[in-house]
Amino acid sequence: MRQFTVHHDGVTIPVSRGGRGRPLVLCPGLSSTQADLHELIALLRRDHDVVTFDLRGHGLASAADRYSFGAFLGDLAAVMADCARLDLPEAPVLVGYSLGADLALHYASERPDTVAGLVLIDGANPVPEPFITETDLPLFRAMWEDQAARQETERANGTTRQVVLTGRDILDLNVELDVLRTHLLDRYRKVVCPISMIMSTSMAGDSGEGRAPHYNQLWRAGIDRLVRERPHIATSWLDADHGLVFTHAPEIARIIRSAPGPTASPTT
Repeated sequence: MRQFTVHHDGVTIPVSRGGRGRPLVLCPGLSSTQADLHELIALLRRDHDVVTFDLRGHGLASAADRYSFGAFLGDLAAVMADCARLDLPEAPVLVGYSLGADLALHYASERPDTVAGLVLIDGANPVPEPFITETDLPLFRAMWEDQAARQETERANGTTRQVVLTGRDILDLNVELDVLRTHLLDRYRKVVCPISMIMSTSMAGDSGEGRAPHYNQLWRAGIDRLVRERPHIATSWLDADHGLVFTHAPEIARIIRSAPGPTASPTT
């Protein structure tokens, strides 16, 4: 395995490369790091040349003064530009989890000739209505402030899983994502490579109480909407919550391994 850094927008991004086979770039999601995804990465390296990295403010990446969607997209673009200098034998498959899925879709829609395929894991979902309404705002604010407090404890311990974003940073980013989701179908129309979706059946958990059932229904409705318009997209549903990359790594690796290549005919 090789480790190196990419310098972009005043941020130092740690990049790891290992394995052999078809080139693949893995983009983590919000509040997830290379260290968190170690099991999935190890499985993918058995038959892929895997490049992965930490987003700004995550893991071993440096902190930044901006945590907007555009700033994170710039991090992915910087890593992809560096990959172009790594003498890869072909364009890589781009895999994104959660926020990373949205970043991967936006990147591929802007630079379609640099990506051989997309695998989007529990993200990039064109849901038909916002997740964060005025009614739900206090709930999300409290949830992410609590998450940020736990992450601050991990920072004190200096782990490779640390995240420096505040609760407000996370809330602002998710509000921005809600707006961006209204235009996701336009992004999908610009992508020319095969696309595979790997989605959780219970994104918000399996509780039948509170707002969880509503969020899960909204999540399913977004993908149903996408497949109606883009029926060539291959979709796999796993009986899991949003932490599926941690709980179902072998299944996800198998689906990625079987994802259609650039010359294959995708199936649904």
